[in-house]
Amino acid sequence: MRKEKFKFGDSSFEISVDEANLLDTIVSKTISTGKTEDEMIYDALNHPINSKKLRDIVKPSDKICIVIPDATRAWQKTYKFLPKVVEELKQAGVPDKNIIFLSALGTHRKQTAEEHENLLGPELIKRFKVIDHDCFDKDDLSYLGKTSYDTPVWVNKLALECDHLILTGGIIYHFLVGWSGGKKSILPGICSYETIMANHHLSLCETIGSGSNPLVRSGNIMGNPIHNDMMEAAALVKPSFMFNVVMTPSGTIAGAVAGDYIDAHTKGRDLVRKIDGVSTKEKGDLIVGSAGGYPKDINLYQSIKSIINMREAANDNATLILVSQCREGLGGNSEVQDIILNYDSLLDREKNLRKDYSISKFVGYYFCESGFKYDLILVSDLDPSLVKKAGITVVKTLDQALQLTYKKRGTNLRTILMPQAANTLPIISKN
Repeated sequence: MRKEKFKFGDSSFEISVDEANLLDTIVSKTISTGKTEDEMIYDALNHPINSKKLRDIVKPSDKICIVIPDATRAWQKTYKFLPKVVEELKQAGVPDKNIIFLSALGTHRKQTAEEHENLLGPELIKRFKVIDHDCFDKDDLSYLGKTSYDTPVWVNKLALECDHLILTGGIIYHFLVGWSGGKKSILPGICSYETIMANHHLSLCETIGSGSNPLVRSGNIMGNPIHNDMMEAAALVKPSFMFNVVMTPSGTIAGAVAGDYIDAHTKGRDLVRKIDGVSTKEKGDLIVGSAGGYPKDINLYQSIKSIINMREAANDNATLILVSQCREGLGGNSEVQDIILNYDSLLDREKNLRKDYSISKFVGYYFCESGFKYDLILVSDLDPSLVKKAGITVVKTLDQALQLTYKKRGTNLRTILMPQAANTLPIISKN
């Protein structure tokens, strides 16, 4: 028997699976560069990809806009690498007064002074202030035209008025655009609400009733309309330089890439695959995953990444067992809760989503779509009545979930275990 622990809030459940039925246990891989975090950052800045060094791109008289993530991306350790990016500008003779920090909030809320300091670090915050992008303020946005997907591109005016735009952040798998980082600092980062919603609306198939677009998923950019649309928007803005980090599962920097925002991002994606992309020979009939314990499973909304990755490993009509405590309930805003609670059919939910799209609604819709497409069981403290209409069964323990599954489908199920489901992406081998 194979035993594996699945985090649940501040505790865990253990599962035992017959080795004969176990296809794979999918966990992140450990890599070692033999370098410190500082060495990796300096190495990337000193060896930019398809680009001159940042210090050789800018002039002392240039006005520089450094686009940084917001507080929800604090795990990217911006306080660690931003001082070194500024060092590059200092070597080129750029004075502090010519440098602005613009936080790519997308549709997120404005931040506190403490959150700004956490992003810049204790030294930089004494020299610079952080400007929060506001996607609703049309007076601070400039129109650049439409993409081939008919997305109107409105971008932060302050960024466009600068001589150079530097993109910073981190690269991980992303459920809509394939990978975060790179051009995502522009769209959704510093674009208008209208632009962001038009882009994200591409997560749905063109035909009503067809649901989510299968090309819009983690680890895929080929034919992914959200990725392609973002790339077109970024091309209109013409960023001068990019610096992105890739993290380990434990939260340390695994590597960094710098230079051309397209080519450097490509190399960053390769590193993410080496860590969190896990090959498996075939899809399973039973997928058991954990959202990763607290705070990753604080509510259902935060567990979406786990479901997305688990679906990649699942056969049609497979059983998905997600271990996610959800101590704070459904989470998200009123829109996600409305989609989950107040509709009797998936089609009605889809119609509402198409009529007035939002990311929150899409996340709610995706959970419901998963509940109808698969046998979805949630091991959780969540009130079962909250997801009854979503086709999701709630039980208290992992043993209960397994007993329910085995009673319904038998015990000889090809099983894949995903104890780090929020981070790891199953990649089905072609041979």
